[in-house]
Amino acid sequence: MVREALILTGGLGTRLRSLLPDTPKTMAAVRGKPFLEYLLQYLSQFDLRTVILCVGYKAEMIREHFGDRYQSLSLVYSAEDEPLGTGGAIRKGISLLTDPEVPFVLVMNGDTFFPIDLKRFSQFHEEHGGDISVALAALRNFDRYGCVKIDSQNRIIGFQEKKYTPEGLVNGGIYLVQVDFLRQPIFPTKFSFEKDLLEKYFSEHHFLGVPFSEYFIDIGVPEDYRKALRDFQDQRF
Repeated sequence: MVREALILTGGLGTRLRSLLPDTPKTMAAVRGKPFLEYLLQYLSQFDLRTVILCVGYKAEMIREHFGDRYQSLSLVYSAEDEPLGTGGAIRKGISLLTDPEVPFVLVMNGDTFFPIDLKRFSQFHEEHGGDISVALAALRNFDRYGCVKIDSQNRIIGFQEKKYTPEGLVNGGIYLVQVDFLRQPIFPTKFSFEKDLLEKYFSEHHFLGVPFSEYFIDIGVPEDYRKALRDFQDQRF
């Protein structure tokens, strides 16, 4: 079972500025609590001990609210002096892992709620020896996301551009990443984990996709933030 996690919370949230002009999107209020608190509450159900929060925009707001602990989780902050992209933020964050021998780490987008079974995900990753495993959300009737294609062995074999899709698998924003793989010097200081790593190198490395059918929401755009407000109020997840 994975023991340490990183949550990407440094995004500017430009598409939500009309609703949240001075608030990082991970701190967007949902039923009176910051969205990030739901992610930490979810993680506290498992045997995780440390969560590294990769912070950037309005970092002080996140730090002042959560401090250095949430329930059973120790919180560590990895602050960016300048935007590093998702890949650069993850590489910087893993330098703060409390256990230097940990083989792989959980990475989560801070604006996505996708409460999968982490034990099953970890077990799959270990058994199949992936460099990176991606939790895939099974969705219907969508056009906001591109699809991820996998073969019969769950290896990622392609990415499809955004278009209307009646049924497909999308990147759920939860990853298991081999620490040594991401520590390689081939990666620049600033890069996109999704575009510059997953989509660029899937044919050269062992990247796995694991489908899940759990509730999925990404609050990065106003209409889906409003949907989260409704869904969480009704506890539909």
